[in-house]
Amino acid sequence: MEFKQYKDSCGMSAKGCCKKQDHKLNTYDWLCDVPDADNATDFVEVQFKNTRKGYYLNSSKIPLVKGDIVAVEASPGHDIGTVTLTGKLVLLQMKKNNVRMSEEAEPKKIYRLAKPVDMEKYAEAKAKEDETMIRSRQIAVNLGLNMKIGDVEYQGDGNKAIFYYIADERVDFRQLIKVLAENFKVRIEMKQIGARQEAGRIGGIGPCGRELCCSKWMTSFVSVATGAARYQDISMNPQKLAGQCAKLKCCLNYEVDAYVEAQKRLPSREMLLETKDNTYYHFKTDIFKREITYSTDKSFAANLVTITASRAFDVINMNKKGNKPDSLVADVKPQAPKRDALDILGQDSVSRFDSATSKKKKKKNKNKSFAENKDAKEMRVASPEKNPKQPEQYKDAADDVTKNIENAHAKRSFSNRNNRSKRKENSRKGGDSDVSKNQSGNASSTSNQKN
Repeated sequence: MEFKQYKDSCGMSAKGCCKKQDHKLNTYDWLCDVPDADNATDFVEVQFKNTRKGYYLNSSKIPLVKGDIVAVEASPGHDIGTVTLTGKLVLLQMKKNNVRMSEEAEPKKIYRLAKPVDMEKYAEAKAKEDETMIRSRQIAVNLGLNMKIGDVEYQGDGNKAIFYYIADERVDFRQLIKVLAENFKVRIEMKQIGARQEAGRIGGIGPCGRELCCSKWMTSFVSVATGAARYQDISMNPQKLAGQCAKLKCCLNYEVDAYVEAQKRLPSREMLLETKDNTYYHFKTDIFKREITYSTDKSFAANLVTITASRAFDVINMNKKGNKPDSLVADVKPQAPKRDALDILGQDSVSRFDSATSKKKKKKNKNKSFAENKDAKEMRVASPEKNPKQPEQYKDAADDVTKNIENAHAKRSFSNRNNRSKRKENSRKGGDSDVSKNQSGNASSTSNQKN
């Protein structure tokens, strides 16, 4: 397998099939690694400005890869575009877009890879597009035409210009073509597009935060009805339901089928639920939770009661039989869901790492409480006078304890006295020795003076 490295791409890729493209409606070539997929056809998909694409025949067998800029056949002259797809997948794209090649009409061909001269002409033609679009809009207003020119695209050689316009009614633009040809000196081609196609050509970011579907991948536009919003219980606010094209958002159709299938398993919204006290009307439905909210008034929310779909079916069946329950809420309380597996080892608890320290703290607290209780008991035993209700059999033991405490205090006081007397004797002896030392020092000093 051959590998090529491209600038501004995802790096090394097989035959450039993973090369990034910034063009609209880009197609990922998922058949690029299949053997002989490149040689399956000579047709190549070429993309021009915005979402316009064409399929051209590579009759001269030019080695083309995704991202090459080529000069292709146009009527008249030539056009400049970018290769967006090669190989077997081109045939599938042509079938998807209903592109049919008849035997009488020959397919358009690819001339060559674009030269610097071709790119200069192409840049000059593209620079005129904005100015041409503004002037053409003014001309259409002056002629009194009920149309909007949304975009202008010049051909690569600058000999032709395509004007894309939007109109609700049929427009006679024969006079407009003459005036445009006189002003811009090019061949004029008019193409009518819809509002969604215009949004796809311009592009933008949707309220979801992503690029618009019509400019990113959507090629076929299906009509969107307001019923799609009703099925999904979306508020009928036109500002929220409309996209940038001022039409209903295309994404409203994405999940309608799932909502329709889910609502088949729910009771009809027109059904009334009757109890002994009131008659309940449908207020709102939570399709995913299969819960229905009923109100006692048909026009506004009053005495709202939310029940499950199974309970609603039960009440409907009871009403058909002529029975009316006391209330909409079921009499039996729902049981708590049982766990399939019990956490025996406590692996799910957050404080499982703190178990060792907590046990140590508990043991310390137990020891402290035990010591305090013991001291309290000894104090109670030591003070029998404060406990008049204490039995007589414990008074002898209390007297012994008090005698022992008194003897201990006496011994401590006696030892303290002995220690104090010893300290005083030692201090006296130390003072006498200091006096003798001073006298001997004075004598030695007087002898020295005499000498």
